Order: sequence, then structure tokens, then C-alpha cells
Amino acid sequence: MALTLSHTTVNALDAHAQSVWWADLLGYHEDPDDPNEPGHEECMIFSPDESHLLLFIEVEDAKVLRNRVHLDLRPTDRPRDEEVERVTGMGATVVQDCRTPEGRGWVVMADPEGNEFCILRSDEERRAAGDL
Repeated sequence: MALTLSHTTVNALDAHAQSVWWADLLGYHEDPDDPNEPGHEECMIFSPDESHLLLFIEVEDAKVLRNRVHLDLRPTDRPRDEEVERVTGMGATVVQDCRTPEGRGWVVMADPEGNEFCILRSDEERRAAGDL
């Protein structure tokens, strides 16, 4: 029996605010025929080619411990460090800096509700270092 991944679900205190923040971060969009609105308990966003979906569902309890699952994000149009600066400017915080003096590694970040994700090196940076 085979399974296919339908979407990734993220628990949120404010599903709408989280969907807006992540859509801005990733360049995703909502369904124009079913727009996400403040107060909606479930808000879905879609990747540009609609191959990946993120669903934010409101829950009553705030995130307390480290995520068991998180997204690893690779910049496509800028180096990792510039992306970290951009995302920090959007309201994310650095949880753990795992960059090495040689320029390898990643940065663990948290969105405005504390959900963790990582910013990795771009493919261009990996090629330049001989890692790709």
C-alpha cells in the first residue's frame, strides 16, 4: 500500500495570522475562491505551483517544547545569511545558530508563535563549497 503526502499541518493560536506570515515568507498564496480570513480556525496556503500545501489549525494551547517535526528551507535567490536577515526582519527569531567558521551549517529559527524551522545554505553556496 502506498501513501501520498496531502499537506503539512501546523497548530496555531491564530491560524489566519500564521497563514499570512508563512505565505509572505515562502511566496505561497491562499485559494482565491476560499480566502483565509481573521477568525477562521483553519487556513490553507499553497506553494506557487500548488505542489505543497500548509494548513494552519487553531488550537488553544501555545507551543511549549521543541518541535518534533520542522521545515528545512533552502533559499533560491540569495545566500543563507541574507535570508536569515530577511526572515528576522519579518519577525522570526534565531533559536540556535549552527553556522560553522567555514560557512557551512544552518540557522534554527522560530516564527512569531515559536514554531521552529531551519534556514539552510543555498544550492549556489553548496556548489561553491564543493558540497553539491
